Amino acid sequence: MQLHDNAVHISVREGDIAGTLVSPPALLPGVLLVHGWGGSQQQYQQLVRELASLRCVCLTFDMSGHVATQSRRESVTREDNFADIVAAYDFLTAHPQVDRGAIAVVGSSYGGYLTALLTEVRLVTWLALRAPALYKDTEWQMPKHLLHRAQNLSHYRQLRIAASRNRALRACAAFRGDVLLVGSECDEIVPGPVLANYRQACINASSLTSRTIARADHALSDESSRRSYVSILLNWLEEMLTGARGNPRSSA
Repeated sequence: MQLHDNAVHISVREGDIAGTLVSPPALLPGVLLVHGWGGSQQQYQQLVRELASLRCVCLTFDMSGHVATQSRRESVTREDNFADIVAAYDFLTAHPQVDRGAIAVVGSSYGGYLTALLTEVRLVTWLALRAPALYKDTEWQMPKHLLHRAQNLSHYRQLRIAASRNRALRACAAFRGDVLLVGSECDEIVPGPVLANYRQACINASSLTSRTIARADHALSDESSRRSYVSILLNWLEEMLTGARGNPRSSA
């Protein structure tokens, strides 16, 4: 942990004596966690407690069309959910304890796709994407639940796609922070070619860490897969935070 050393003068009867006040940093990194389509913030409850032990301020939330707003599921669009994520980011970074120059965003599946887009409009220091989905740029305002058929995503996600031809991949190509990319070996929803497209897009990242969870499916249905993902994420974030505290970035 980086410490601040400040020279101080302590008043005594005969004048001042010199001292040094050593204190931890006043601001803490922020971590925003974004669930996938059909998920909820509940899936992150244990994880955020472990992240908080790394001295972070964490925020989870339910995207529109989920949990309390389930009634909107048939009408919610990518535009709506992207606005949710931007609003959640702004809420987190407005917290007085959060260092706005040290923000990690963790997104899974649909949330990972939207998280990549967030880097176009907000400052993100560390970007963690688990099985990030990929959609065509068209039909931005079409209800999300219609996209799989309308965009023939089963076919689209098998293609090799240049970063210049997809907005999320372009955002990754422009991103200059640190990236963690995690895939599942047996993922039929976000197959290997999608992960390859994201990897190839992250050409300007400060660092790129790519991991594949053996025998895991898209939802990380078994406990072993879930533990593997949490371990990968925590180890990566701890490394990133340790490095940042030793070489602090300026706040923006």
